[in-house]
Amino acid sequence: MADSTEQIPGEEAEKARQSARRELLCAIGLDPDSLPRQVSAAIQALAGEVLRLREDQARLNQALEDAAHLADRDALCPVFNRRAFEREVTREISLAERYGTPLCLIFIDLDRFKLINDRFGHATGDKVIQHVAQTLLDNVRQSDIVGRLGGDEFGIALTHAELPDAVSKAKALEAIIGAITVRDAENSDLETVHLGASCGTVLWTRGRDAASLIAEADETMFRRKSEKKRSR
Repeated sequence: MADSTEQIPGEEAEKARQSARRELLCAIGLDPDSLPRQVSAAIQALAGEVLRLREDQARLNQALEDAAHLADRDALCPVFNRRAFEREVTREISLAERYGTPLCLIFIDLDRFKLINDRFGHATGDKVIQHVAQTLLDNVRQSDIVGRLGGDEFGIALTHAELPDAVSKAKALEAIIGAITVRDAENSDLETVHLGASCGTVLWTRGRDAASLIAEADETMFRRKSEKKRSR
């Protein structure tokens, strides 16, 4: 049997609520002990209701914050979805306009991703997308913005970065993603596929919005992919 002096969780919670009510009343200049019993009880009940409403508001705010976070995230990867990515790029454009800082964007399209889906199945394709997303996050700065723009396409906004730095980063990412291989451990008859990536890089200039910047980077990526095909 528990010792009678031991505090149980319910008693501790009630003591905490009483203490919070008293602090609230003292904050508005009321001393419950100086009031008639009925008045003190009514005021303390009212204070308890105020505290409960505060708790409900805090829970609601947290729920709204969690919902907003989920709405911004890609359904498959730990990066922004396209809508949220465009919004964040728009925000960075506003900062670049205000402070005159450089901003670059890299558009990434995976090579041979369709072959991976066809050969190993869409479940493996999903794992590849997740792996690539994490690889991008691991190889950019915390201030940079990574988003999945659809299918096997990703975007990276490089803040405070000049074009040569962005081009260098794009080449490095192409090499890193190009080193990713996909194989079936249970079926050696299926030929290994070497994943690759084609990157298009653009520098933001005044007057350009997020949508046009992404579109230009997409066109640059397509030219890069065509160049790689011709050089094979």
